[in-house]
Amino acid sequence: MLFRRSKAITRLFCFMVLLPAFPSLAMAQKETQLLAGVAKVDVTNPEAGPTQDKLFVKALVLKQGDTTSAIITVDAVAIGEIGPIKNDYFPKVREALQKELNIAPSNVMANASHCHGIVCNDIAERTVDAVRKASSNLVPVKAGTGVGFENRIMENRRLKLKSGRELDVRHAYSLPPDEEVAGVGPIDPQIGILKLERMNGKPLALVYNFACHPIMGLASGENTADLTGFASRVIENNLGDETVALFIQGCGGDINPVMYKDVNNPRNAEPLGNLLGLSVLGAARKISCTDNPALKIVRETLDLPRADLSSKIDALLMEQGRLVKSLRGTSLNFKTFLPLMVKYNLSPDFPSYYSHRYLQEKAIGKDDMEKMDAANRKNMQQYLQNIHTMEALTRNQTNLALLQKHQATNIASGKRTLEVEMLGIRVGDFVLVTFPGELTVEIGLGIKKTSPHKNTFVAGYTNGYIYYTPTAKQLENRGGAQEDSDCLLAPEWQKLFEDKVTQILRKL
Repeated sequence: MLFRRSKAITRLFCFMVLLPAFPSLAMAQKETQLLAGVAKVDVTNPEAGPTQDKLFVKALVLKQGDTTSAIITVDAVAIGEIGPIKNDYFPKVREALQKELNIAPSNVMANASHCHGIVCNDIAERTVDAVRKASSNLVPVKAGTGVGFENRIMENRRLKLKSGRELDVRHAYSLPPDEEVAGVGPIDPQIGILKLERMNGKPLALVYNFACHPIMGLASGENTADLTGFASRVIENNLGDETVALFIQGCGGDINPVMYKDVNNPRNAEPLGNLLGLSVLGAARKISCTDNPALKIVRETLDLPRADLSSKIDALLMEQGRLVKSLRGTSLNFKTFLPLMVKYNLSPDFPSYYSHRYLQEKAIGKDDMEKMDAANRKNMQQYLQNIHTMEALTRNQTNLALLQKHQATNIASGKRTLEVEMLGIRVGDFVLVTFPGELTVEIGLGIKKTSPHKNTFVAGYTNGYIYYTPTAKQLENRGGAQEDSDCLLAPEWQKLFEDKVTQILRKL
């Protein structure tokens, strides 16, 4: 009996000692609880003509303890610099969010899908409204991370030529002859997914990161959010009205929609978007969410070297002169060339008449038909060579204009470097690093391969826009592919960027 009393007294003593700690334990649990809210606002420009699908700005607000973050996605080509969103957009949004919602500017991320849709003029005000609505609907959430796979809707647009040069697949100019092409570059089929659920298991938000170029458009030419807009619609339609799908553009600088230059079928981004959306859904269903995922944000700035493009410009001007001098006169014009091409490819041995006429001439010791064919073939070959030369001139002129534009910009800046902002965001096991340039896919693949975190993803087109940022190796090809010519930076930028990424990933 005495032993039992001693045990009871011991339990009572322990309870009295630990009782003061219970409120602090509850407080600690409250501090670590991740809260999230989502909202989307229509930003379609009614003055841009008819539209088949709406353009949106979407906001995901995350809060844990004293840390609040806003992730913004916009159906637009860029966050400033090019397109309808001006350079004052992001500073205005950050200032308003800090003033009204006390969200630190360093904790705000805005990513452009890079679709070429036209958003409304009051995009900044509508962006703030989306974040405001998301912030007013914060609920406790669980989070999960996973990856999906999609390789059917895109292709690397860089063509590796047998000469060692590289060109790209664009509407701005024609492609080289097929016999000059030796290969293509890689793609990244991985879809990075952050899944957020309410505590009752109902989905709240699905963030998905993917490397593509949403520029397929529609045959009608209507204003559109393109394939990523259609993908998000598929996701939201399947998960319910209370779920928001946020697309975050990856390293899609050299990635085109598949069959981008098809001239036999109408342009239609919807089937490609449907495939992407279904692939996201399939992967999301396999992701399990857990309580109290950590939220962490790291902001860094980086000075990157501007390029001196004068030597590349001189080289292209010399190449332009050489191409012009290589043009030769020929008896043919397009009206006579095209029928001859059909005839001489339809029947290479007897193009000008039936075979018996050639045999008859040979029997009587004549070769008039063969001599005429030889003269026609020579003229056709020269005319075809002129066509290829003119196509090369269009590529030369287009990329020369880009180099001259960026050289003028770099000189006018009066600076040798360009400052950029980078963010590192971690939500549970989901790790994202951002950059304002159009990163090419090899850069993203390299970062994922070397990251210490299993689920690491990279977002370009974020918190500003500085044009294309290809690899140092690709920049040796300036004057060839657009990515290499439409770039402000010197090749040394890549190592500086990747070193900074390493620092950010360690801090996360």
